[in-house]
Amino acid sequence: MNRFTILLISTLSLIFFSHSSVAQINNIGNIPIQIGLTGLFAFGGSSEDNDVLGGLQAGGHDPNRNGFTVQNVELTFNATVDPYFDAQANIIYLIDIDGETVVELEEAFFTSRSLPGGLQLKGGQYFTEFGRQNVQHPHAWSFVDQPVILSRVFGGDGLRSQGARISWLMPSSWYSELYFGMQNANGETTTSFLSVESEEVGGHVLGNREARNFSDLLYSVRWFNGLDISDNTSLNIGTSALIGPNSTGEDTETIIYGIDSYLKWQPNLTQRGFPFIAWHTELVNRHYEAEDITSPNREVLRDWGGFTQVLWGFKPSYVAGARYELADSNGADTTDPLRDKRKRLALNLTWYLSEYSKVRFQFNHDNAEHLADSTANSLWVQMEFNIGSHAAHKF
Repeated sequence: MNRFTILLISTLSLIFFSHSSVAQINNIGNIPIQIGLTGLFAFGGSSEDNDVLGGLQAGGHDPNRNGFTVQNVELTFNATVDPYFDAQANIIYLIDIDGETVVELEEAFFTSRSLPGGLQLKGGQYFTEFGRQNVQHPHAWSFVDQPVILSRVFGGDGLRSQGARISWLMPSSWYSELYFGMQNANGETTTSFLSVESEEVGGHVLGNREARNFSDLLYSVRWFNGLDISDNTSLNIGTSALIGPNSTGEDTETIIYGIDSYLKWQPNLTQRGFPFIAWHTELVNRHYEAEDITSPNREVLRDWGGFTQVLWGFKPSYVAGARYELADSNGADTTDPLRDKRKRLALNLTWYLSEYSKVRFQFNHDNAEHLADSTANSLWVQMEFNIGSHAAHKF
């Protein structure tokens, strides 16, 4: 057996044993360890063939082929380390379009528990806190695929890297938190920054630019606010910004900024959190300096777009959703699926069989310039299961 098979069998055996002997496994050294496994799978098809679907469904965990897709199998460990730190690690498995198994350390980070003055420190490998969607793992998404604009500016796997951030819970009359982070700008999950040598952004080939000083790191800022509009309605508003180098030149940089909002209504009387209406919107803008100022091919790429989605939990365990998306750019390349003009309407229905499983049906209608017929229709069925310890779904 190869190393992946041995690792997977060992992991599943550990989770099974932890289910039957929680006291023995979860309290080694009197430190509770929570272990869980989440599986996310899709089946369906599109009016486009598999070669085109790869550009149409650009998220790394999107269903991107006609037939079956293993979107994400996620192994999660989390625990309180001691009175000072909590820790979490997420290892993911998926099968790519060529049938090859991919294993990644998605996140592995610590967070402080006892800093004074409303401060918290986080460090390790983690999703950058930009907007509401980027930090969510695929099993927590409200739709089967990643929003188009986020696939464009953050890449298929979202924006994540190694680094540290500090947050400050501000002493205000409403919930207000300020985040400041510093991370490495290189790697395949930093698409808009140093990324990976020989990759392309807007037709510009990325070179090998290493971090030489603090100016070659990726910096992030986020300000998040939570407000109660009434006894039944709450509103979250956030603003986010990123700045860091990109590797199309020696002194080129990228700036990304965005705003996000989340509005949720529930009546006074609910059953397991139902009924509810939730409205989530994000707008993103990227300013990408392509090649040094002395280069004849120098240009500034600007990409913008966003999405707005509404979820209606109309009865216990059933949620209907609708999402509209738009993505565009200056000098849009009608042949490039990552820089042409895109619109998408997605409609779905999710049935939570229990807090351990769900089934989702989704229809996508895409309008994209790079498509031969301009439009495409896709239908997906998604199934999720959870075993071991896991966070409950948000009803």
